[in-house]
Amino acid sequence: MRYLIPANKTQAEIEVKKSRFIATIGPVFSVDEAKAFIKEVKKEYGDAGHNVPAFLVGYGSSVTKHCNDDGEPSGTAGRPILAVLEGSDLGDVAVVVTRYWGGTKLGTGGLVRAYGDAVKEVLQVVKRAEKVPTHTVMLAIPYTLLERVRLLSAQHGGNIQDEEFAADITLTIQFMQERFDAFQTDLNEMSHGSIAAEIIESDENTIFPVSG
Repeated sequence: MRYLIPANKTQAEIEVKKSRFIATIGPVFSVDEAKAFIKEVKKEYGDAGHNVPAFLVGYGSSVTKHCNDDGEPSGTAGRPILAVLEGSDLGDVAVVVTRYWGGTKLGTGGLVRAYGDAVKEVLQVVKRAEKVPTHTVMLAIPYTLLERVRLLSAQHGGNIQDEEFAADITLTIQFMQERFDAFQTDLNEMSHGSIAAEIIESDENTIFPVSG
């Protein structure tokens, strides 16, 4: 099953009545990874009044979820964060919302809105990815074909990781496994059978960026 995940650890901040709410989001693929992520953020913001966590490991009907209020009034922090996560269409995701108190009480409703809005803010900026099987491939091409191969790679969803310029150009490109054969076929046709990409690494659980 294919689904979106956060591409990387990302942060966003909002301010409500001088209280700072810093939302930190990232990909996690097990409960242990989620706990480690939460522990890392709590260590980073150890001087904050609250570090409220929530996570979803898996997706859809096969999901493990958790949240707590980390000292905030019951139901005002963890549950609102989890509710926004559940509506985000992301899987394998953890978030911690850090609060630095600004001196003004927000009330129950204010806390619910603030914690939820902090997660919405970070969801606006975090890049999306998929966890997919990939091949990392290498190929050597003449300089005259560089732009055409770059374009061909992009057409097949390739992510160019390295370009090494010597007598020829050696490209290292990562493809979703399901799209690699079509790239190889088109590359063969374009080069009249003179160039082929060699698979140097395969990974079943790659965080692969998606456009949009």
